[in-house]
Amino acid sequence: MNIMKRGKVWNLRRRVPKRYAPVEERSEIWISLHTDSERAAREKAPGVWEEQIAVWEAKLAGNDTTASRHVDAMRDIAAAKGLRYMPMDKVVDLPLEALLSRIEAIGTKGHRPDPVEAAAVLGTAKHSMMTVTQALETYWSLAKDKTYGKSADQIRRWANPRKKAVRIFVTVVGDKPIDEITADDMLDMRTALQDRIEADAIKPQSANKDLIHLGDVLKTVNSMKRLGLVLPLGGLTFREAEQEERPSFSDAWIRDRILKDGALSQLDPEARAILLGMINTGYRPSEAACALPGQFRLNADVPHLMVQPRIDRQIKNKNSKRLLPLVGVSLQALRDFPEGFPRYRDDNSTLSSTINRYLRGHGLMESDRHVMYSLRHSFEDRLLRAGIDDRIRSDLMGHTSHRQKYGDGGGLEFKAKALQKIAF
Repeated sequence: MNIMKRGKVWNLRRRVPKRYAPVEERSEIWISLHTDSERAAREKAPGVWEEQIAVWEAKLAGNDTTASRHVDAMRDIAAAKGLRYMPMDKVVDLPLEALLSRIEAIGTKGHRPDPVEAAAVLGTAKHSMMTVTQALETYWSLAKDKTYGKSADQIRRWANPRKKAVRIFVTVVGDKPIDEITADDMLDMRTALQDRIEADAIKPQSANKDLIHLGDVLKTVNSMKRLGLVLPLGGLTFREAEQEERPSFSDAWIRDRILKDGALSQLDPEARAILLGMINTGYRPSEAACALPGQFRLNADVPHLMVQPRIDRQIKNKNSKRLLPLVGVSLQALRDFPEGFPRYRDDNSTLSSTINRYLRGHGLMESDRHVMYSLRHSFEDRLLRAGIDDRIRSDLMGHTSHRQKYGDGGGLEFKAKALQKIAF
């Protein structure tokens, strides 16, 4: 670093890179290092130069009217001055002393106040606000924490509803700047959703999710980018009908139809094993489909499946982490796949549709309202009818218990013996 003394104070002296000519008219700059010690000056110089580069980069970005980049640039320039970026309507309300300190912080350019610095510290920058689709692109980086521990398939399932919600808004209203979204715009989107509800194309619950996901995108960007917008997102949700419970398969149907010899012979072998495993465990299909080889403890004293999160995949909640004893047809089926289910391990999005389509196509659904997941309800009903303790039922289902938990609920062997009473 080229440092030189002016009087008793050391200064950094550098040529200005050509890249910054649009925002810096000087060809050479001197920056005071505020020390009379050469050693201290040499230690400070690299950091001071990096800060100066950051200011120039921010000024270049400040000439860009793209909303997100522009606002970030204004914030960076203000921060380099030791100030917090504030819009002009907030700046004018500051105490006189604070306002004057902002004015004094503005650098000069050609013996005049630097216009970019002035815009940053006084909040006078004029820029076009990001549109709704641009807000969605900004949202992904702001909401990264919501994807930690999720697999690629889980991230896709998390992202798609937000993409859908933005797509609906843009189709109905247009890709407006987010600061121009009005209450009428949101009512137009609601009306479009209501039309679909009345046409039986969607349920009120689905429409509400679209409104919630759009609100999540807009509110996150507004908050994390400190835009200070008042978004008209309240009072839009639809009254939801009470959700109808899926029926359980009867014991007779499971025994005489689903488990009948050859009934599942044409189903994909991995899907068949996952289905049979569900009968005596009540697990969520993804809990077996996405399990790693080490989670199948088939040769343990009490064979069991370890339901637990992977480094790259979350499970539904903390109560879902559990040990499931394997008995009856479920143990037999999983013994054929001791390493798990590679076909579905990283993407189980087709599993339910594959099994539901097969069961329906082969007359194995007890009614039009039954689905694969009805086996989970059947398992819980059998536990209840057998008089198995609520704590054990909650542990096996991965539900929250309504009473304080102590100990391990009797252990695997105790739970396996309980399951033998209801197993097929």
